Amino acid sequence: MIKVIVAKDYEDASDKAFEVFKEFIKPGKVLGLATGSTPLGLYARMVKDHKENGTSYKDIKSFNLDEYVGLPITHPESYYAFMHRNLFDQIDIPEESTHVPSGLGEDLEGQAKKYDEMIDACPVDCQLLGIGSDGHIAFNEPGTSFTSGTHVTDLAESTIKDNCRFFDNDISKVPTQAVTQGIGTIMKAKNILLIATGANKANAVKAMLEGPIDEACPASILQKHASVVVIVDEPAAALLQNK
Repeated sequence: MIKVIVAKDYEDASDKAFEVFKEFIKPGKVLGLATGSTPLGLYARMVKDHKENGTSYKDIKSFNLDEYVGLPITHPESYYAFMHRNLFDQIDIPEESTHVPSGLGEDLEGQAKKYDEMIDACPVDCQLLGIGSDGHIAFNEPGTSFTSGTHVTDLAESTIKDNCRFFDNDISKVPTQAVTQGIGTIMKAKNILLIATGANKANAVKAMLEGPIDEACPASILQKHASVVVIVDEPAAALLQNK
């Protein structure tokens, strides 16, 4: 079942996302985390809540969705570095309790399989997602099998262009592959929170919520999940018939 919440703008969407996500910020919970510009507002609110209210992450575990292939963790645009910069270094979560897929090594597929095994052993209580302009979730591009596990994937040209802004607008610097949780992995999460903001996401949001369940729009599989909250701002919701 999908519950849709329409927010006024990005800041309002981030406020509403925190209201949902904070219910899972409790000892013993496992959080599924995402990167990119979409969750930054939520992470800022999590940090503020930790510093002002003392909300602790000492007994919480986290699993991230994905990582670029070929970027060392010291690279500022690696997702490992992103998570430490924007969240982990500002809260009290132990380093050993955080998990980000590795994009380095000779056996990436073997490492991906082990990542799935870790998640199976610690099921995610709430998975945070964004959505790409082409309907992708994590780095599961259109055409990815709905049953896929964590795997190495080639990034779509549209995704590479979307991420170019993070690499000095130099497309030659943008990685062309990533290790990503598969759609099958994501669907194992007990709850899912997806945030989508901006007019450039309107087509993807409509396809996700009102289109057929089709691998051409990976996010459409969420229609089959038992517990999903989708938070969209007004521009992202502009094409929806049922608001």
